[in-house]
Amino acid sequence: MTIAIVDSGVANLTSVRAALKRLNAEVEITAEPAKIRAASHVILPGVGAAPAAMSQLQAKGLIDVLRSLTQPVLGICLGMQLMFDRSEESGGCACLGVIPGDVKQLPAKPGMPIPHMGWNQLSIQAAEHPLFKGIPDGSFVYFVHSYAAPVSQATLASCAYTDTFTAVANRENFFGCQFHPERSSAVGRRILENFMRL
Repeated sequence: MTIAIVDSGVANLTSVRAALKRLNAEVEITAEPAKIRAASHVILPGVGAAPAAMSQLQAKGLIDVLRSLTQPVLGICLGMQLMFDRSEESGGCACLGVIPGDVKQLPAKPGMPIPHMGWNQLSIQAAEHPLFKGIPDGSFVYFVHSYAAPVSQATLASCAYTDTFTAVANRENFFGCQFHPERSSAVGRRILENFMRL
């Protein structure tokens, strides 16, 4: 098993790699299409803004590569948002379109700051899914984000803050976590382990 972490140019890759190394995974950070296609699993992390991330993927020639992957692919935080059709961030941009739906800004509410930052609970809609093996409903995970995908048919788990949003998404071989599993203690570790078993 080899896990390719996509070097999108706008991601903090070291914490994701460290979390996978703790699971004894063989990990490579790469922007080379051949290595990404050859990996058994692919992770697309991301921080920052969706338009900048899509521009970096375009510049590296990775958009069609990512869309064509058939092995399990996990998007983390912004990486998950990039899997949807569009993001309204920074005036809006087209994304990878491998999971249906648009990413929207979280609504503001008094006393609830944006970005949504810190520990919050998962409401798991697909408890039988292998990604959630050993993870009880209501488990806490760590979020840092201002944008999110609304709940849809692709939602495996949701979370409530100023609105209810998709915390874990799936369509075919593409998966996404809006939270940071690499920062989410034992629950995040288990989700990464479960992803590696897909």
